[in-house]
Amino acid sequence: MQAIYRALIILIRIIEIFIFIRVLFNLLGVSMGSPIVGFIYEMTEPIIGPCRKLLYKLGLGGGMFDFSPALALVLLNVLKTLLLKNML
Repeated sequence: MQAIYRALIILIRIIEIFIFIRVLFNLLGVSMGSPIVGFIYEMTEPIIGPCRKLLYKLGLGGGMFDFSPALALVLLNVLKTLLLKNML
């Protein structure tokens, strides 16, 4: 069972790295034409998309800055903490 928890934690860490890379791509204005950029967006959109929708429903979205990656990172850290507690 610990192997499953460890695999999930590694997956969460990889997704966190992808989200950071996506934020950097947004800041640098990298186009979606690159296969690497497309891959990063495809891997992170299933997590960031629902966070973006939640922020819009709460009235916090649609501004100049997109806070959905920050919310996604917070939720991933909560999930990672819960997994670590169950692992012990």
